[in-house]
Amino acid sequence: MGALAMALLALITFANVVVRYLTNESFAWSEEISVSLMVILTLVAGSAAVIRDRHIRIEMLFEAGSIERRRRFAMLSALATVAAFLILASLSTRLAWDDYRYEVTSPGIGVPQWWYTIWLPVLAAVVAFRAMQRLVRIWRRQW
Repeated sequence: MGALAMALLALITFANVVVRYLTNESFAWSEEISVSLMVILTLVAGSAAVIRDRHIRIEMLFEAGSIERRRRFAMLSALATVAAFLILASLSTRLAWDDYRYEVTSPGIGVPQWWYTIWLPVLAAVVAFRAMQRLVRIWRRQW
């Protein structure tokens, strides 16, 4: 899904640059869709980083101390990630529901705004699920 989002983003951006160069006009919808694709790409890549333990941390603090301390830090990190992304999923669900309920349309092309905002709670829940998988994996593993 990440590769598809990246390919679409590159294609839309390239087409917009070519059209702007040739006609001095740009596609009105390109920025709107590009921002949505960047959010999707960010969350898909974030879920991959979480499950592979490639998120940002201060290694000096993480690597210092005993193996059990490292295990506890890893569990705390995974638990904090779960909590943060569940909060994001909850709040963005309310946003998508409000966009749907109040029939908000996008400024660029006038389609329903929830078409874009629905991806945020879905993918935030995926990141939370992946972080929960990581937490269970750490819990079961003997360091």
